[in-house]
Formats: sequence, C-alpha cells, structure tokens
Amino acid sequence: MTKLVAISGSLRKGSFNTALLRAALAMAPEGVEVVEGSIHGIPLYDGDAEAESGIPDAVTRLKDLVADADGVLLFTPEYNNGIPGVFKNAIDWMSRPSTDIDRVFAGKPFAITGASPGNFGTLLSQEAWLPVMRTLGTVPWFGAKLMVSRAGTVFQDGKIVDEATEKRLRAFIAGFAAFVAEQGR
Repeated sequence: MTKLVAISGSLRKGSFNTALLRAALAMAPEGVEVVEGSIHGIPLYDGDAEAESGIPDAVTRLKDLVADADGVLLFTPEYNNGIPGVFKNAIDWMSRPSTDIDRVFAGKPFAITGASPGNFGTLLSQEAWLPVMRTLGTVPWFGAKLMVSRAGTVFQDGKIVDEATEKRLRAFIAGFAAFVAEQGR
C-alpha cells in the first residue's frame, strides 16, 4: 500500500486548502492511503527555544508522519503572492536538526497544489515552494498542476461543489500516486 501524507498550509477552520485536502482524502485510488498531517500547534521557529527545549511535539509528530510516508502533498494557500509564513515555518522546524533532513525529506516525492479565492489560484505560491523543495532534496512531481481559483465558488460548507474541480483533483491525486509508486520501484 502506498501511503501519502497531505498537509494544509492554513490554520483557518474554513480554509479552502483544508477543504481541498479533505476532498483528496476520499479520492485515494485503490492501494493508496492518504492521511492528513497538521501544522497546528507548531510554534514560530526560535533557535534558542530549540537549544533549550528541543523539537516541539507537534513538529516531531509531523516529521515522523512525513518520514514514514511514500510521498507528500502540500496544499498551499498564497499570501501576498508567496508562501504562507505558518506553512514555511512548519517546514523549517521539520528540517531541524539538520541531520534529520535526509530522514524526512531526501528523495521523497512531493506534489504541490492549492486553492485561492483569487483568479490565479496559487500559482506564485506553488512556484515559490520549488527552491525550498530543491534545497531539502525532495523529488517534486511536475506531472500536473492543480491551482483552484475562485475557491469561494468551488466549495460550499467545506465540500467541493464544482464537478470540474473534483475531476481535476481526482486526476491529480491518481497521477501523483502513480508517480510515487514508480519512484518506489
């Protein structure tokens, strides 16, 4: 069984990205399990706090979940044409100590998608993640792009109501799962 971890980069209860992630959980193809990781409870990175107290439990849980997965799906919002600070902060914490980077990230397939109320989806945020993914030694998947724009019309009460978006998400998850399975051979 292929195990994928899906992480939303938003803390908001009504997050479009969390709604997109939760829709993806139900769309896993046969032989694929998609589990939800969370950035909730991860404090702002502080090297002094790390030196004094070590890695926070919320970070350790997410790191272990990612390390044990075959691939990772990032559901990224776009704030001011870039990566959301809370999401980048979580990834920064996960790269600590630096000796854990290989265990958590190196050679691991990653896919990036996202939803936004704007007209351009999360194009700039998705592109901004690429140098981070390269630095951590991940294997980004470029087989498809999924940028959900005008998300306020796509979701209702946290559920996808747009059939075209649902079809594109299903294809995105299936394509990434196939890529991950191929990488594992």
